[in-house]
Formats: sequence, C-alpha cells, structure tokens
Amino acid sequence: MSGIDRTGDDVHDVHEGRAGGGERSVRRDEAVRAAVEQGLLGPDTPIAGLLDVTGIRESAAELRAAFDAVVAPGTPVLHAFAVKANPLVPVLRLLRDEGIGAEVASPGELALARAAGVAPERTVLDSPAKTPAELREALALGIAVNADNPQELARIDALMLPHSPRGVGGTPMAPSRSALGIRVNPQIGGGSIEALSTATATSKFGVALRDEGAREWVVRAYAERPWLTRLHAHTGSQGIPLSRMIEGVAATYALAEEINRRIGRPQVDTVDIGGGLPVNFASEATTPTYAQYARMLREAVPGLFDGRYGLVTEFGRSLLAKHGTVVARVEYAKSAGGRPVAVTHAGVQVATRTVYAPGSWPLRIAAYDGKGRPKEGPAVVQDVAGPACFAGDLLAEGRELPLLEQGDYAAALDTGAYYFAHHYAYNSLARPGIYGFAPDGAGGMTFATVRTAQTLDEIVAESGGAHAAALTALPEG
Repeated sequence: MSGIDRTGDDVHDVHEGRAGGGERSVRRDEAVRAAVEQGLLGPDTPIAGLLDVTGIRESAAELRAAFDAVVAPGTPVLHAFAVKANPLVPVLRLLRDEGIGAEVASPGELALARAAGVAPERTVLDSPAKTPAELREALALGIAVNADNPQELARIDALMLPHSPRGVGGTPMAPSRSALGIRVNPQIGGGSIEALSTATATSKFGVALRDEGAREWVVRAYAERPWLTRLHAHTGSQGIPLSRMIEGVAATYALAEEINRRIGRPQVDTVDIGGGLPVNFASEATTPTYAQYARMLREAVPGLFDGRYGLVTEFGRSLLAKHGTVVARVEYAKSAGGRPVAVTHAGVQVATRTVYAPGSWPLRIAAYDGKGRPKEGPAVVQDVAGPACFAGDLLAEGRELPLLEQGDYAAALDTGAYYFAHHYAYNSLARPGIYGFAPDGAGGMTFATVRTAQTLDEIVAESGGAHAAALTALPEG
C-alpha cells in the first residue's frame, strides 16, 4: 500500500513518534461516545467530522519547538499552514493563535485566512496560476509572493515598475511591503504517489532548474531585481521519502548561496522549504516527527541554519491528519458473496482520494457500537461501504474488524487533512457537520461547531435553484 509512508531508514528515534498516540486514541474514543450521547451523531445525524483541538495544539507546539531547536538564536522563522489541507476558518484561527501563519493558493484560501485573522505578513501566496488581480491584491496587502515562472515575474514587474523591470535609469523603484521570491523545481525526482510528486522533471510547479538556461535565468532575475529576497521550493508530499525532501532543500540552499555569491551581496535572505512531511496512516504512531526532520535537515544542510537565512515552512497534512475523525452510522448491515458489508454514510463524498485510489490512500477504520463505545468481538473480514450510487464507493474492502451491525458506527481515522473539509458532491450528498472537541475538565468532552451540516435548501441553492426556469425561458429555435 504505497500511500502508507514508512520512510524506511530515513527515520531514527522512532519512539519519539509514539508519544501522545495512546492519549490521542483515548480522547478520540471519549469524543465519539460523547458525540452520540449529546446528539451530534444519531439516526437523524448519521455522519460527522470530529477534530481533536488538544492534538492540533500539540502538533503546532511540536513544529515550533522542532525548528527552534536547530536554528541560530534570533533567526526569523515563519510556519505557514498549507490552507488547502484544512480550509476551515475556525481551524485557521486556532492555528493562528498557536503561532502558525497561512500558505494560500487561491483567492478563496486567501479570503479564508483573512477571515481567520491571519496577518498579511504571516501569509504566503504560492498559486501556480495567479491572475493580475490576485497579484495586485497580494502586493497591496503586503503578502509574501513566490513567483512560479518567468511570465508571472513579468506581471509582478509590471505591477511594481509600470514602465521597466529595472525602473528609471536601471534603479528599481521601492517595492511593496511584500516579501518576494521565485519558486524553483530542483527536478530531483518523485515518490510513490505520482500525482503528489512536485519535483519531477516535468512537474508543473516552479522554474525547472535543470532545463537548459533555467539556472542562469534565475540568477539573472535576482541580479536585476534587488527586491527579490526569497527562494522557494517544495519537493515533498505524501509518498516522498525524507532523504529526497532533504535533497530538495539542499539544492535550494545551494542555489541561494550561488545567487548571493554571483551577484556579490546577501540578497536572498530567506529560504522557503515548503512542507510535505509524510504522515503514517498505518498506525497510531506519529512518524516521522518534526524534530526528526529538523535535525536531519541541520545535519545535511548546516549552512541553512547558521543565522544567515530566515526560514519559511508550509506544512499541512502533518499538522492536522492525526487529529481528525470521520464517524458514520451503519445504516444497513448485509452480506454479498458471503462477505459482510456495512453500508455507512461516509464514502466518496468525504474520502474521495481513498475511494478512487485506495492503494495510495488507505485509511484505518475503527468500529464503535450504537452508544459510541469501542466495539469488541472477534475480527471479521468485511467491507465498509459508503452511500454513493456506484460499486466502488468503499471506505475499506476486506478489512478485519469487529462485525459492524445496523446502528453501529464506523470511524475513518487520520482524516483531519484533505478529507471532511474537501467535500465531493456526488449524488448531492450533504456536507457533514464538523465539531472540535476538548476535555471539559470534569471527565467529559465539550464540543464547538466548526461547520454546520449542509441543509437541503443550501444544496438546491448551490445547484441553481434560484434559476430553475432559466433554460426553459430561452427561445426554442
């Protein structure tokens, strides 16, 4: 199962990754039970997403501490959460309060980050398809921008220096408050999931450094624009081994050194190393950890941590995945070909990647009884199916679990990133409600609404309900 990234010999001190896993599972079990008891889950609300607020806070603290331990004192470090991993305003506000900024890749994500109160100077715009309007807004607000390609850089030139990329008399005009840089692709190769491999020879992202003339173009771009002060690369994502991620960071650092050396000034002062730390979906353990990755980076690229460069990170999945659970009621329990099938309310609409690419994105499933308690009993090979009208809508196939029966609950674990916040409207299935939970201090759990469940009226409105007669009103011939 290629989506389960074990990272092999890239990881050491694996026992670090096990800290908190048991506590997290205990909190999750208590939250499922409390959600049933409090009516967040039941016959009329058969699916919900649950977010572990304590776990999210812990992950943010671990990230900050990991890099604080390896950078020189006084080094500016911005951890910008990849909003695409969980585009929910309350989550972004929680992370903001935990010292985490935002990395955005669309006008919608920028709007969410602003609604959450993330400061412009703690926001990074990385979209590969930025329009002139998006660039103009970012520069006006003082948001950091990483130009993806020469044509985009030309647009930034036009916005900052209307008549010449070098200004009057070759002297650049004063830039906006935005920190500006170029995204590069070191072309070091991919990983086990092709669709998530961003540093291949033909990746759509960034300036391909090994293409003929590309490296010289990058150096010249910085030499002609003293306001270009950042360099960005993102080589990792799920399925990429740590060794390859580190190779990408090392290549980016080497380019920053070359630029500064060749133009004779320390112009590049910040390296944005992206994110992409893989998540272990095979067990409760959190591995690799931020601490492991930061130590390995410092050992491999010591010059990046000696105080001459600020750092930006853009982690997403690794911050949130372990702290989310999609819980769905078993509407019917049946048998087909001698195999039990639990038909639940969680399928392709919340777990799109898992349903369409189960080999790359397998999920652990936990069984709970009708009262939300962990289900006991012998393991039985069974399928856990979703509600969508096609045969492949399966959360898990041939999985050994205590037998799921009508009225029980199936929980898809490790779904805090790229799952319940990325709804796929197959069969016009409603978006589920999402609730954050935390211990109440009295032995129970308290919940906060992150997003209310979508109503039928909202589904109709999104599907053109206000324009029902629009097509019939057109002339027939």
